[in-house]
Amino acid sequence: MGITVVDSVYDSLTGWDKLLWLMAKLRSPEGCPWDREQTHLSIRDNLAEECGELLEAIDAGSDGMMREELGDVLLQVVFHSQIASEEGRFNIDDVLSGLCAKLIRRHPHVFGDVKAANTEEALASWKEAKKREKSGYTGDSSKDGSL
Repeated sequence: MGITVVDSVYDSLTGWDKLLWLMAKLRSPEGCPWDREQTHLSIRDNLAEECGELLEAIDAGSDGMMREELGDVLLQVVFHSQIASEEGRFNIDDVLSGLCAKLIRRHPHVFGDVKAANTEEALASWKEAKKREKSGYTGDSSKDGSL
């Protein structure tokens, strides 16, 4: 039995936007009752399970398994972000913006004036940037997590 998504909006989207559209649709009144009922807490264990399965796929060295499990982990990130968005707390763009800002902060040897000639110096730079964040200085007032 084949399944076809019949929606001109879906058909006009690609990749990332298709995933976000699908998650919003699943959580909508016209979507899936199970998906609509989920909360951060109710799907918490799903995230842990999917991360464990990804680790197994990495250990197995299977590209196919890894690709599938990375998708499952990504689904959990999008699911939690959708729930938070519906609650008016944050959305996936906030998650992505925070991650990008953190990557830039944590790599002053790439995006700043710190020099790193090798892996050890790059790791030391990253650790120092993280230490500064943990002590309260981030240079970004929206930062409240760690990578």
